[in-house]
Amino acid sequence: MTVVTNMIELHIVKRMKSGFRFLLLKRSANEVYPGIWQMVSGGIEKNEKAFETAKRELKEETGLSPTKMWVVPKVNSFYNPRVDSVSLIPVFLVLVDSDASVTLSVEHNEFIWTTGNRAKSLLAWPGQREVVDIITLYLTKRENYLKFVELPLI
Repeated sequence: MTVVTNMIELHIVKRMKSGFRFLLLKRSANEVYPGIWQMVSGGIEKNEKAFETAKRELKEETGLSPTKMWVVPKVNSFYNPRVDSVSLIPVFLVLVDSDASVTLSVEHNEFIWTTGNRAKSLLAWPGQREVVDIITLYLTKRENYLKFVELPLI
């Protein structure tokens, strides 16, 4: 068995008067895991840093541009029996403008902006739901113990 880090997970939020909203994307029928709701995810290309992948995938899958970007203090994982490997997946967060317009790629056929609680009810994997809680805690109670590392947007 091998351990690989070849994917990223990127959660996208916007601030509204009523609170933060998470962007979820519904996978197209011709994709792996068709019809599931997810955040942005994608593969790390050769010579690309994980945070660079997150920025690229944000643009490719949603057409959005970040106003702020952070490393979330969580690494998700999954086992792939086809190649007998465990993938470690760094997690990132971006904030976008409240009036930002989503343009979907062919990988997804729907999107929603939703509350953290609703996002958790739609996400398939426990690690992803846990990340929503971590992000919500960070965004709403900054005085807490969490200190997200902010990344440059350049």
